[in-house]
Amino acid sequence: MKLSLFKIGLILVVLGSIWIAIIFEDSERTRGETVLKQSTSFEIKSGFTGNDIGFYRVLMPEFDGEVVFIQTLDPNGNILEDERIQTKLSVGYFDYERDGIHTIKITNTSKNSVYVQVELGDTNSKKMVPAGILVLVGSIALIIMSYFKLKNYNIAQPDENIS
Repeated sequence: MKLSLFKIGLILVVLGSIWIAIIFEDSERTRGETVLKQSTSFEIKSGFTGNDIGFYRVLMPEFDGEVVFIQTLDPNGNILEDERIQTKLSVGYFDYERDGIHTIKITNTSKNSVYVQVELGDTNSKKMVPAGILVLVGSIALIIMSYFKLKNYNIAQPDENIS
């Protein structure tokens, strides 16, 4: 079997993508769920070490136009970011630079009760760099080979004077 640069590029992209998925799935995360009544809050905490990127995922399975307010807090209680969520599923990312317990605080700002599922964790993005380079090299190989294949491709044109 002859391996072309196109096939090698495709294999690199697939392997790099699988590697990234495995790293992300192995990250530590904390999950919680609750029913928030009007103007009540819920907190979920997770410990982070080093300097990386954290994430949170908020799911409202029975979404009916409700609005929740989310704050991401560092170990000292400082607000890293805040956001109003008006969708069934929302994913957010935040940078953290110090070790400690980070907190996600969810507040129900709508008039109805809201059932929320929350997940807080670390992306392990620094461990993904080699896999990302693998995907990048594979993607560049795919683009180069696609260009060379399409460069000489001719489309047959019909005769202009067909009666």
